Amino acid sequence: MRHIFYIGLMLTCFHICGTSQIYSIPQNVKKVVFLGNSITYMGLYVSYIDAYLTVRYPGRKLDIINVALPSETVSGLSEPNHADGKFPRPDLHERLARVLTKTKPDLVFACYGMNDGIFLPYDEERFRKYKEGIVWLHDQILKSGAAIIHVTPPVFDNRKGEAYSNVLDIYSDWLLSCRYVFGWKVIDIHWPMKKYLEDRRSSDSTFIYAKDGVHPDETGHFIMARQILQCLGESEVSKAKDLNSLFCPFLKGNEILTLVEKRQAIMKDAWLTFTEHKRPGMNIGLAMPEARLKAEEIDKQIREKMGSE
Repeated sequence: MRHIFYIGLMLTCFHICGTSQIYSIPQNVKKVVFLGNSITYMGLYVSYIDAYLTVRYPGRKLDIINVALPSETVSGLSEPNHADGKFPRPDLHERLARVLTKTKPDLVFACYGMNDGIFLPYDEERFRKYKEGIVWLHDQILKSGAAIIHVTPPVFDNRKGEAYSNVLDIYSDWLLSCRYVFGWKVIDIHWPMKKYLEDRRSSDSTFIYAKDGVHPDETGHFIMARQILQCLGESEVSKAKDLNSLFCPFLKGNEILTLVEKRQAIMKDAWLTFTEHKRPGMNIGLAMPEARLKAEEIDKQIREKMGSE
């Protein structure tokens, strides 16, 4: 019983301290890569972060690259008959070396876990594969010369399955524990998302992030972005209650966000094609030279709106 008590006490501390870790992006960082599954590929939270840092620091140029791949795991697991038997889940082990070689990141954000329990109740062997995959990913990023910040998985709506919601609680708690066990940099979005969901449902029982329980809508991505930005030292974003209030303090902030989203949409498919992913059914991205030209045109429009040209 004493052992169980101490575990509970530690997890409580993780949740309380979840927002207290601040990781600033060093000035020598130029390329930032986001890795993950379909939630990160959807990219709303990546675009929100990209746009916010653009308007907040107009003199700084960060190349924020989204190379997330839908359905992917870091555990290497795939449920039987995934995608109606068309293909197994992509495994990050297969493509990570190419991604690192071709993107050459200075900093990587990695958000895995949602797919890694393959939507089944908790199993010790599946949990072991997830942990091994995360440790492998961490080591590979460091060996490449880049830094890594892990991001806990988003929530799985317990109304779609209490058992799998609990799996992601466990995976998130383990990843948070790596701050203290290994000294890793870990940003927690899981528990803040869960708290926001519970708070909203206390006044509106119909509130959801995701119809399927998995893929967050704009509100969910806003909570993810806000939490990551806070953990990057942007304390003022805590005052933002929604996406509009995050960008309205900045001149033409919402217009710039629209342009950043357009640029991200072009570049994420170009990067996935350029890094030769193997997943069927994905958009074929523009050739990198053409994609870069289009991105540069958008960058020019952004600079014009910010008054720097």
